[in-house]
Amino acid sequence: MRKFEVVTAFAHLKPEIPKRATQGSAGYDLSAIQEVTIKPWEIAFVPTGLKAMMQKDEVLLIYPRSSLAIKKGLMMSNSVGVIDQDYYGNKENEGHIMIPLINIKSHDVTIKAGERIAQGIFTNFNKTSDDEIKQATRQGGFGSSGH
Repeated sequence: MRKFEVVTAFAHLKPEIPKRATQGSAGYDLSAIQEVTIKPWEIAFVPTGLKAMMQKDEVLLIYPRSSLAIKKGLMMSNSVGVIDQDYYGNKENEGHIMIPLINIKSHDVTIKAGERIAQGIFTNFNKTSDDEIKQATRQGGFGSSGH
């Protein structure tokens, strides 16, 4: 099974489940669930109110929308987000997908609630033949696999 779901803490804001824009679109558009203002050279996490369920051999890659840098002067601070299959449902934040944006303009930039900011692409990944994992289960939420 592969799908987007609403994070419990954001259900009252009624996030929209992402959809592809056209039949040829690879990415699912992700929107901000709350208004966020980002100061110059500040990095801010923009909440989506969503989580993603996927198969064990899949990953959800998060890319900025192509117009984000040109129109707003915003870039993803980590270039590409990697949402692992076991991020879904973690105890820390339920698997909430947050988009880390950096403002490269010299003035504040505001993302409005409902504004499309990123796109997610589900894809399979392969493992090496001598693959060994360090820990059996995820120990937390955002950025926790590096602990």
